[in-house]
Amino acid sequence: MQDPHVLQVVVVVGCAVIGLTWLAAWLRIASPIVLLLGGVPLAFIPWTSDVLLQPEVVLLVFLPALLYWESLTTSLREIRSNLRVVALSSVLLVLATAGVVAVVGHALGLSWPVAWVLGAVVAPTDATAVAAVAGRMPRRTLTTLRAESLVNDGTALVVFALAVSVATGEQLFSWTSAIGAFALSYIGGALAGLVVAWLAVRARNLVRDPLREATVSLLTPFAAFLLAEELHASGVLAVVVCGLTMSQVGPRVIGARTRILTEAFWRVTTFVLNGTLFVLVGLQLRGAVDRLSSTSLGGAAMQALLVSGVVIGTRLLWFNLTPYVMRAVDRRPQQRLRRVSFRQRQPLAWAGFRGGVSLAAALAIPHDVPGRDLIVLITFGVILVTLLVQGLTLPAVLRWARLPDDDGVAREQALAERTSTEAGLSALPAIAQRLGIGPAVVERVRADYEEHLRVLANPLMPADDPALAAERVEHADDKRLRAALIAEKRAAVVRLRDARKIDDIVLRRLQTRLDAEEVRLSAPSPEPD
Repeated sequence: MQDPHVLQVVVVVGCAVIGLTWLAAWLRIASPIVLLLGGVPLAFIPWTSDVLLQPEVVLLVFLPALLYWESLTTSLREIRSNLRVVALSSVLLVLATAGVVAVVGHALGLSWPVAWVLGAVVAPTDATAVAAVAGRMPRRTLTTLRAESLVNDGTALVVFALAVSVATGEQLFSWTSAIGAFALSYIGGALAGLVVAWLAVRARNLVRDPLREATVSLLTPFAAFLLAEELHASGVLAVVVCGLTMSQVGPRVIGARTRILTEAFWRVTTFVLNGTLFVLVGLQLRGAVDRLSSTSLGGAAMQALLVSGVVIGTRLLWFNLTPYVMRAVDRRPQQRLRRVSFRQRQPLAWAGFRGGVSLAAALAIPHDVPGRDLIVLITFGVILVTLLVQGLTLPAVLRWARLPDDDGVAREQALAERTSTEAGLSALPAIAQRLGIGPAVVERVRADYEEHLRVLANPLMPADDPALAAERVEHADDKRLRAALIAEKRAAVVRLRDARKIDDIVLRRLQTRLDAEEVRLSAPSPEPD
């Protein structure tokens, strides 16, 4: 008879994810906070008391999947608009944070290489925590945070690998090797992501089946990560570049049924992975405390609080000093228009949450590195402090910051709906003639499209009864014509996205609506009784 222990762990953790996310929604608290805290007492249940979070599982299973979904659903236009801020915070801020923490760690008694290991471990923010905790921010601020957290893992992991190799005596530090490692990491990672995205598109064009295309989508982030790792480049950056590339080409090469299937799959998968990761992080606290031997628990707690303060303080200083440096260097008028006040910068500076990647890196430290047990406990403390203190107080910071209302999504969505409807109207005669549709059906469809344009022009005007509209599409020719027009409407929305007149967020919203309409119209009519 097989040992049911693994199944017991799966059931307990799965139930915990469901219950704790429900509790977070009921309490109106960001789910990572509740999941992390809820995972701590699970370590005292016999079935889960000996569960150890393997760093390979986080870095090779959780991380590619979660980063890929975050990349697919972020805004490339906003990343381009804020590229300088994203680049500085995802590279230089990580190096600055790691350096300041290394100085503090060395002052606490760690050797310089081990102190840099600690700095690299706690330097990167967590993409999933940022997306979940800071989700109510305006689009520009949230996209900047998400883009930073997508890329900074790669920077931190390069620093981590260099510091560990020096700490274990595998190599001596040199600026040449460090710069070469960074160059290979970024250039190789970006190229690997582009290559895998191209291969994924080719594979989709070959299979042309929703289930097989969904399987291609599942394999894509892992293939990108694997190729980059084989090249000794950044798997993180490969997944991010691959995801961003697929977000741009996907609307042209992925069919409606496949998109609906894969989006549902990724939503469920990332929900389960994200919840499981934070529960497992919480589970590690008891083991980290039990394995602490190099210092007392009270001393380790004080050091964790000190490092947490350094991490938070470094980020606050960075986001409140670098804008003035950039203003002194770049005085172009278009850059002046993007300046924000001191208050409006604080949510960005305060949202520096750490998560599972930091703990996975800490657990990946070789056991012969002096102070490893202390680093693991300090890392857990930094994750706990940043999620609890910053996460719980972020709503108050947002209220104090008085960020302007972001009505850009609503305006762009109205533009996209109007443009797509006009594109459908323009294509209506030609498509009707090609399909051999009679004039009565054409006029009925034209009337519906013109009615929709009138409603968009005057939102207060009452629209047609949905039941009557549904009745009008029961005719087979009506369905065929409306289904054929969807391709024209979708192409018009994609052109608006490519011209940067609408955001990727708006494209996805309309794309979801058009996909649902296409699937409904293309479904076979029920047989009469």
